[in-house]
Amino acid sequence: MERRSKANVPAKSPGPGRPRVHSEKWAKVSVVLFERQIHHLDRVSRKARRNGYKSITRACLIRGLIDGMIKSGLDLSTHPSELQVIEDVAARLRTLRPL
Repeated sequence: MERRSKANVPAKSPGPGRPRVHSEKWAKVSVVLFERQIHHLDRVSRKARRNGYKSITRACLIRGLIDGMIKSGLDLSTHPSELQVIEDVAARLRTLRPL
């Protein structure tokens, strides 16, 4: 009897539910957000949709912010508190866009 490796097994047709949109490994993480943060993410999503862009979810916005921080090389390990992270990130972003 010939055994086939998983690499040679044809892919199954997609099942019910949302299509997979991520090509890399992922883990589901629960994070507590404040209502004001959720409202802001929802406002950004609605505004993008009104401007004719494809709908962007809260999760996409959060992942984008995290990946942007990673790509920037910003080292948040030098901050002893959440408040200091907030102040540093806000100050850096303010320099990119005048108020």
